[in-house]
Amino acid sequence: MLVGNGYVVTFGSDNKVIENGAVLIDGDKIVKIGDFETMKREEAYEEFIDARGHVIMPGMVNCHMHLYSTFARGMDLKTSEPPANFPQILEKLWWRLDKTLTLEDVHYSAMIPLMECIKAGTTTIIDHHASPHAARGSLNVIENAIREAGIKACLCYELSDRDGDKIAAEGIEENIEFAKKCKASEDGYVTALMGMHASMTVSEKTLASAVAAARAEKVGFHVHTAEDISDLEDSMAKYGCGVVERWERAGVLGENTILAHCIHISEKEMDMIKESNTNVVHNPESNMNNAVGTASILRMLEKGINVGLGTDGMTSDMFQELRQVNLIHKITNKDPRVAFCEAANMAIQNNPAMASRFFRGNVGTIEPGAYADIIILNYNPPTPFSSATFMGHLLFGLNSGLVDTTISNGKVLMTGKAFTFLDEAEIAAKSREAAKKLWQRF
Repeated sequence: MLVGNGYVVTFGSDNKVIENGAVLIDGDKIVKIGDFETMKREEAYEEFIDARGHVIMPGMVNCHMHLYSTFARGMDLKTSEPPANFPQILEKLWWRLDKTLTLEDVHYSAMIPLMECIKAGTTTIIDHHASPHAARGSLNVIENAIREAGIKACLCYELSDRDGDKIAAEGIEENIEFAKKCKASEDGYVTALMGMHASMTVSEKTLASAVAAARAEKVGFHVHTAEDISDLEDSMAKYGCGVVERWERAGVLGENTILAHCIHISEKEMDMIKESNTNVVHNPESNMNNAVGTASILRMLEKGINVGLGTDGMTSDMFQELRQVNLIHKITNKDPRVAFCEAANMAIQNNPAMASRFFRGNVGTIEPGAYADIIILNYNPPTPFSSATFMGHLLFGLNSGLVDTTISNGKVLMTGKAFTFLDEAEIAAKSREAAKKLWQRF
């Protein structure tokens, strides 16, 4: 397949913009990029996608997602008072919702945001799942949804002690069995990590068991870290240290571990993250929604920490999330000069670098050997469009509504804004029926 005749944006550390460029795809990988006219004349291909007047760029990467949160949309919490703080949000909403999920619910609550990912140009997600009363087999269900949708994902199950020893043990077992399955997979499109909820819900006993199991299977962790002040206060009271320091003592940190949020952490803990090459994922929209604070990502980036970007289940739209990074740090720092390059580079460099650690090839970039995850946007630049000007176009011009075509693993999932093989109306109808039943049980 040859995709060309438009602006090609490569992403990566040396982000390039090729005017009238082309991308050659063979199977699920990119084999060559270059000048369109030259490649059209010299290369062999069976299918051509004409991107005249459009932008060709890598599919977006979401480094922290909660597919299972879908059925909360429009749901009545059935409480006399709305949640007033983060612990109450967990207790009145999320910890009641996840206990109510069945495996059928898990499937449809995944399919809806996966379709939204495709429409918004997101082709890789790192998801964090919870369904305590339907833990076993839940990751297989999500994997099936991922494969039905056609994108890539790194999955984990969120183990915790809030539902007792038996369910905590099931969480570890679910993660490890799924990790073994993923390692034996032929294509590597779905991978695994050891998921944990947060320090405040994971005991020393469970933490030790999870670390031992993860080490034996050689997988990293995906865990919420100091999202709210309550997590820090719990760690200080029980263990005499901050959350990151607790993870460091237990052996959780490392290049294959993701710490989501990291809002309430110290300079010392930032240094621990840097020294261990651990990944941090910033989720600004969710943090604003939950009123938990703003992570000091500018300081982390100064220290050389790889800070990526996620949506925490709030949305499947990474273009929207990028704008939130740019805005929230300007208002937080009361400085209009900050967070422009930092926000753009989360999409251009950081997310691709982070996600590529968890797959068998590079994701989120257009380069030879990378996965053929490509989106085409109906954006005919109104001003000069080059590597020097691209960040401005990314933050103030490009948006998910412009995504016309989405290709993942070399397969066209959407063209002309229409799914090529998914029946969106049927899936949405079945999702509504499942949601009605869940709301009755909630």
